[in-house]
Amino acid sequence: MDSVSPARRSEIMGRVRSRDTAPEMLVRRMVHAMGYRYRLHAEELSGKPDLVFRPRRKIIFVHGCFWHRHPDCALARLPKSRQDFWLPKLEANRQRDLKIEHDLRKANWSVLTIWECELGDTYKLKNKIKEFLDA
Repeated sequence: MDSVSPARRSEIMGRVRSRDTAPEMLVRRMVHAMGYRYRLHAEELSGKPDLVFRPRRKIIFVHGCFWHRHPDCALARLPKSRQDFWLPKLEANRQRDLKIEHDLRKANWSVLTIWECELGDTYKLKNKIKEFLDA
């Protein structure tokens, strides 16, 4: 059973943003400080990628582990209530992500997904981003 009322749950879920999230802002500040310049949420590209590096033909998505079902991640656990609602919803998100990545790669874009759980180790994350963008 849910521990909050349906109205309160709706209010909480309504605050979940799809862009300018805390993890995305952290990655954006990091990438900018590293000297890379990018465009945000290019609407003409499949999935409206978080960061777009046009001259390099590279894209970075910043995904929340829960919403995008990061495999084998503790942050991607399923809610205890209403699993009949959540499981199909979250699985649809994951399938959509796979299709978007496939479409972008088919259009000759390189794609990097940064997961929310990777944000804790900034040294490792900076190296991963630098390696991706400079390759």
